[in-house]
Amino acid sequence: MSANYIVDLHGHTTRSDGSDTPVEFVLHAKERGVKVCAITDHDVVPPKTVTIDGVERDIQEWAKEQGVDLLLGSEISCETYIDDTHLVLFGCDWDDPYFKELDQAVIQSKIGSYRKLTELLTEKGMPIDWKEVLDNNGNPVPEDQIQKKMIFELMARKGYFDNWGAAKLYVKESKDLAIKREKPDAESVIREAHRTGGYVIMAHPFLVSEPISYKGQTITRSVYIEHLIEAGLDGIEASYTYDKTSYSGEYTKDEIEEYINLYYGDRLFISGGSDYHADGKKGVKNPREIGDSGISMEAFLANKRLTALLYQPR
Repeated sequence: MSANYIVDLHGHTTRSDGSDTPVEFVLHAKERGVKVCAITDHDVVPPKTVTIDGVERDIQEWAKEQGVDLLLGSEISCETYIDDTHLVLFGCDWDDPYFKELDQAVIQSKIGSYRKLTELLTEKGMPIDWKEVLDNNGNPVPEDQIQKKMIFELMARKGYFDNWGAAKLYVKESKDLAIKREKPDAESVIREAHRTGGYVIMAHPFLVSEPISYKGQTITRSVYIEHLIEAGLDGIEASYTYDKTSYSGEYTKDEIEEYINLYYGDRLFISGGSDYHADGKKGVKNPREIGDSGISMEAFLANKRLTALLYQPR
C-alpha cells in the first residue's frame, strides 16, 4: 500500500522504541514509495553507518542507493512537568559533548523513574516485572535503552488495557503514578541545538495537554508554543498521526493541521511525520505507517536548511 505523503520527517527504529532496524526502516520506506524520510530515535544521536552483507556502509549513501533520501535526527523529550514536549533535532554536531552528557543524564533518569513506575503498577494490582519490560516481547533491550512505551506495551500484552495508548492515558491521568523523570527544559535544548548547528522542530504539539504549568504560571498550549518560538524554535509538526496515538483531545487531526498552518505558517517551517514505530510487528491493530502523515516534496525542497543536509556534499 502506498503512502499518503512521500516526505515523512518523524520515525523510530530499534535504536529506541521502534521495531524496525535502521535497514528495515529504509527498506520499508522504499516499499511504501516514500522518497524522503527521517530516523529520529528518542534521546540518542542518530546512526552514521549500517552493516550490509558484512560491510559497514554510510547509512545515508546506502539509503540513497535504495532510492530513499534519509535525514538523521533525534527526538529529545523535554520538560519534566509537561508531558509529551518533544523536539526533533536535525543537523546538529552529534559529537558535541552536550549530547554525550545529555545521553547519560537521560539514561539514569529513565531507569530510576521507570523502575519506580513498575513497582507502583504492581502495588495497584497490575504486576509488571522489570525483567519482563527489558525482555520487550522477545526482543531484549539493555537497560540503558529502556523506553517508557515498552511498559505501556507490556501492560496491554498482559491484558490490563486494550492497547498501549489506553495504558499510556491511564498512567498519564493517574496522579499516584505521576513519576516524573528529570528532562531538560525545551528552551535549553533549542539553544544547544542551535549552538551545534542544528534545526529544531516541535513534534506533535497537541499531545501536550492543557493547562500547562510553566515557570510558576498556568498557561495555554498556544502561549507555551510562543515561548518556544521566542527561544528560537524553527518548525512545528502539523500533519501527524493523532488518530493512531494516545491523543484524547477534541480536535480531529485535520482541524489541528488547519490550526497550525493558520497560526504558525508564516513564522515556522510546517513539518509533518507519521511517528512510525513498526508497531504492526507487536500486534498493534491499525498501526502508524511511514508516510501516513508528512509533507509534500515541494514544501520540503523549499526548506534550504533541511535540504542542505541531504543534497550538499558532506
